[in-house]
Amino acid sequence: MTRIGVLLSGCGVYDGSEIHEAVITLLALDRANSEAICMAPDIDQFDVVNHLTGKPSSEKRNVLIESARIARGNIKDIKTVTADDIDGLIIPGGFGAAKNLSNFAVKGTDARVNDQTGRLLNEMIAAGKPVGAICIAPATVARAIAAVQPEVTIGNDTKTAAAIEAMGAVHKVCTVDMIHVDEAHKIVTTPAYMLGPGIKEVAAGIEKLVAKVLELA
Repeated sequence: MTRIGVLLSGCGVYDGSEIHEAVITLLALDRANSEAICMAPDIDQFDVVNHLTGKPSSEKRNVLIESARIARGNIKDIKTVTADDIDGLIIPGGFGAAKNLSNFAVKGTDARVNDQTGRLLNEMIAAGKPVGAICIAPATVARAIAAVQPEVTIGNDTKTAAAIEAMGAVHKVCTVDMIHVDEAHKIVTTPAYMLGPGIKEVAAGIEKLVAKVLELA
């Protein structure tokens, strides 16, 4: 059975993983009879946002603990996972991918990637194993593996695309139902909620991404 890592960044679009994107990924993997290995870094979230009001909250939350909500408790600390343990890796979007897995949301082209996230991404590329990134997650991937100048898409947002290219990657414009495949580095990306508008449109691209990651694995 193919084992695909799913790297989560919390629980909720504004401060963690985008739940629709994460669940669609997990569903597509299960339908393909692939084992999902959920993981997240054991760190404090960058911030906590009230998802009813959209306003910041003063509380503190942990990325691994919050991600466990999506994984139904079956989740690993990313520091315990290496490229040898999985056949591919997929990162759902949501602001957590650019706040907790990196700080791209605040630092842009000066972003730093979480140490364990950067380690695993570079291990995957070095091992020639596929990486899928959804929504804003390609920005974190682009920063982590800038040395190989990966090709990615976040859709058609010119400001974000320009920042990605300034970090050394190549951006490709795509619609929500499309994927872009960097064949040289086995990187698969799709815009998802960077474009929307709804769950069925987002699902079309994510399902193609999962299928391609499994094919490359």
